[in-house]
Amino acid sequence: MNHFSEIILLKNCFAHPRRVFAAIAIICAAMLAFGILYLQNVVGLDPCPMCIVQRYALIIVGVFSAFAAFSKKPGAWRLWGILAVIVSGLGAFTAARQSWLQWNPPEFATCGRDIYGMIESFPLQSAIPMIFKGSGDCSAIDWTFLGGTIANWSFVWFVIFAIVILVTLLRLPRK
Repeated sequence: MNHFSEIILLKNCFAHPRRVFAAIAIICAAMLAFGILYLQNVVGLDPCPMCIVQRYALIIVGVFSAFAAFSKKPGAWRLWGILAVIVSGLGAFTAARQSWLQWNPPEFATCGRDIYGMIESFPLQSAIPMIFKGSGDCSAIDWTFLGGTIANWSFVWFVIFAIVILVTLLRLPRK
């Protein structure tokens, strides 16, 4: 395939925003299935608080993308797309923070409370910073693929989703 045909292929892909949003929704669902059905249920990895935040972000990005895919108006694509980009940014932030904790583990690795215990026991304004401080299991590296941890790959995919959605939105016709 030559360079010219690759450019035509990319332009053709972004010419159909509903297909782009549907593809992102399907990828999100596949990633969730892999994480829950394989990593959690087969391998036996229990998600840490930051993993759960990333999981919820992935669910929300997938749902917003599905809403955009089912919408027929550019205004709805813009709304759902911008919301998906915001949530992708939050997911990427959480994944980046967890990756940093994995590269620089805390001196005293202790298993902290799970995310639900934090939210039940503390007010939300106290629980959220506790989640991002991380605990011993947030810095643990239990699984890798091609040299990257789950948090590394989450970061990469959240960034890809945000970029693809932004490019799609920027290519929409102006009013």
